Amino acid sequence: MNIHEYQAKQLFADAGVAVPNGTVAQSAEQFDQAISALPADKSIVVKAQIHAGGRGKGTFKDGFQGGVHVVSTPEDAKAKAEAMLGNVLVTKQTGEAGKEVSTVYFNEATDIEKEYYLAILMDRATSQPVIIASTEGGMDIEEVAEQTPEKILKVLIVPTLGIRPYQARQVAFGLELKGDSFKQCVKLVTKLYAFFWQKDCSQVEVNPLVTTPAGDVLALDAKVNFDSNALFRHPDVVELRDLTEEDPKEVEASKFDLNYIALDGSVACMVNGAGLAMATMDIIKHYGGSPANFL
Repeated sequence: MNIHEYQAKQLFADAGVAVPNGTVAQSAEQFDQAISALPADKSIVVKAQIHAGGRGKGTFKDGFQGGVHVVSTPEDAKAKAEAMLGNVLVTKQTGEAGKEVSTVYFNEATDIEKEYYLAILMDRATSQPVIIASTEGGMDIEEVAEQTPEKILKVLIVPTLGIRPYQARQVAFGLELKGDSFKQCVKLVTKLYAFFWQKDCSQVEVNPLVTTPAGDVLALDAKVNFDSNALFRHPDVVELRDLTEEDPKEVEASKFDLNYIALDGSVACMVNGAGLAMATMDIIKHYGGSPANFL
């Protein structure tokens, strides 16, 4: 289960992970109140909230460019938000249909010294959590892995032991941090892993993680995915689910505990067992067809 950035950042803050101050608005009437809650002497970052990456380089259906804007005045922030709310944003991850923006997130702008990448996810090869870190933040991590794999650090965590202090330090060393930034990073990584484990996450991603000229370490962005099989343990997380961001057919199937994934093809599949379902879809593709779903 995915959640929005603003929800993830609130969970981060509750877990003791440093994030910029932010407010949200879900209607035009809420813009003024949300913007006025931020410091008047700082720039404002206006972010469209959808379950997809690539928002900054995305394009709205009416031609408005970018789902992330940095502005210097409350008036500009309101104008950008008005252009986003209710509009459909198309990114490399949404497909041509795009996604409608129903929430706008206002963030206090941060003075950035350097950007980094930090994530925790499950390594399927070892069945263990793995911390992935890189000095190349703010970029597509897949591109970094393909072009400069030596710039990616991986730290496997033994689930029965949890993260050890030396492993958190290993991440900070790998990011080439020093002084107070090093200490803050160690604490942030430790708290982020605790959050990952306690909330049964399948992925936690911070891109970028940043340092400021003052040496502070902040999670400037947040992406969190929860293990759907563990949601019964986290009713507070279930309340964060945004059904409008999900395929209506998948939402309906989930009500009956069915594993349904919509695809782009024309051949419907209803199969007994996941392995047979995968084999059936392979056969359909082999003979020139295209599956419409996994069920």
